Amino acid sequence: QVQLVESGGGLVQAGGSLRLSCAASGRTFSTLAMGWFRQAPGKEREFVAAISRTGAEQYYADSVKGRFAISRGSATNTMFLHMNSLKPEDTAVYYCTAHSISARASPQYWGQGTQVTVSS
Repeated sequence: QVQLVESGGGLVQAGGSLRLSCAASGRTFSTLAMGWFRQAPGKEREFVAAISRTGAEQYYADSVKGRFAISRGSATNTMFLHMNSLKPEDTAVYYCTAHSISARASPQYWGQGTQVTVSS
């Protein structure tokens, strides 16, 4: 069983930056592709970004491309989401995900989520 714990959420002004972290345990980190989803109030959960097992490929939603960057650290079993130029519409609960098959496939494991609030 894979456990995922997010951290780094908070309140930031529009135009600011935040870095989310996700610590993974329970399985060899290099066997998992990883990703982030988010859910805003009253909206469906949506894909944000994903990264392959090796970190060589990254995928982004059009809404965050050029502003967010996903990365992973094999030595620390941790994945990161660097969020820049934040907008009020980025306000959501952000969920870390782990994917057994590939970064493009549906995730099998989910974290509890961390709140990101961007004020205008």
